[in-house]
Amino acid sequence: MSSQQAQNPPTSSEPALRAIAMAGDANPNGDIFGGWLLAQMDLAGGSVASQRAQGRVATVAITGMTFHRPVFIGDQVSCYAAVTKIGRSSITIHIETWVRRHLSTERVKVTEGIFTYVAIGDDRRPRRVPDTSGTIAV
Repeated sequence: MSSQQAQNPPTSSEPALRAIAMAGDANPNGDIFGGWLLAQMDLAGGSVASQRAQGRVATVAITGMTFHRPVFIGDQVSCYAAVTKIGRSSITIHIETWVRRHLSTERVKVTEGIFTYVAIGDDRRPRRVPDTSGTIAV
């Protein structure tokens, strides 16, 4: 059993996003496009970041992206997001993506990465992330 299969998805929180991988999201080899998976992770992270920023955010960086295992048609994809750092205008989020293999109970970590978002004001320029006295609602 690989290290990814030996682990369990985060149990301290609900997934920030859950989706089913469909045939239209697959490449000619039948595997789900990495770009589709990356987009799901960005949606999940953006949702968490906008809640923490109490408003609009924009993705400014994706670092440390690792694809561990393929995603297959019919897999239930769950993205778990945790805020790891808050700067003056930025929010850094670690995102893990797990799948429940189609018609089974097997759960596998398929990818993870670090996404950085910047809080954006009405003028579409960076703004300060509000202070929430040390609490982070995820």
